[in-house]
Amino acid sequence: MRESLPKERDLWQYNRAVTATLFQVLETLEQLAPLRFAEPWDNVGLLLEPVPVAQASPLHQALLTIDLADDVVSEAQRLGAELIIAYHPPIFQGLKRLRSSQPGERALLRCAAAGIAVFSPHTALDAAPDGVNTWLTEAFGEGSRGPCVPSPVDVSYGQGRFVRLQEPISLSEAVAAVKLRLGLDRLRVAAAEAHASAEAKIQSIACCAGAGGSLFEKLSGYDLFVTGEMRHHDVRARAMAGSSVVLSEHTHTERGFLPVLAQRLGAAVPGVTFHISQCDREPLSLR
Repeated sequence: MRESLPKERDLWQYNRAVTATLFQVLETLEQLAPLRFAEPWDNVGLLLEPVPVAQASPLHQALLTIDLADDVVSEAQRLGAELIIAYHPPIFQGLKRLRSSQPGERALLRCAAAGIAVFSPHTALDAAPDGVNTWLTEAFGEGSRGPCVPSPVDVSYGQGRFVRLQEPISLSEAVAAVKLRLGLDRLRVAAAEAHASAEAKIQSIACCAGAGGSLFEKLSGYDLFVTGEMRHHDVRARAMAGSSVVLSEHTHTERGFLPVLAQRLGAAVPGVTFHISQCDREPLSLR
């Protein structure tokens, strides 16, 4: 006997099982990085939902990027992507106009015209127990981990991540571990006098993706602070107080997590291919 079609009340679930939708991807992103744990000042979630891409519409290709720009939109169009997941929110402060003459606004207009949805996880992904900051701490080996500033709602979430290593390491070993994790040849390092010798050991490390200065102002008692960027005077104050600092430039601390996120999304939402942008890159370089 031919298998009967699902009953009408089950049709939505049936279609959802055989065809991936934007709604499914949004559900998965919420499971991986619940938006309620984003920072209050942040602007996360579905920032652009074009009319042609309703949340129940089929979705086949998605593009992950750190920043949204014209070349990323062009890349998404070449791939036939219906969704761009931009780690940094392309709409952050209130928009009063949308003009094609302004690069950031033009990228959004192009997405809308092409029917490409735009989602940003940003600090929700930073705060997650298996998010960007935990990924950074994993560079250093085994140890106890947790948020530097736990969320009052759920202490497994929160700002930054620390690791207290089972086996302490030297500053040079820590720097080498960060280079390996981020795929970089060079880093900016402020070495505290206490860590100048190879025998000096580092056990407690605080990590913050992007710009960690405002978070690190709340912290004390760590041997090493790792982030993308900090103000000169903040770096100097930490080193003088006995803590070393490692800076990689802002997006280097975030970019390496995109393949991890793509793999997790692909495993959770079969039928969608999650691409990593090949044209998006850190704007600063060492020459």
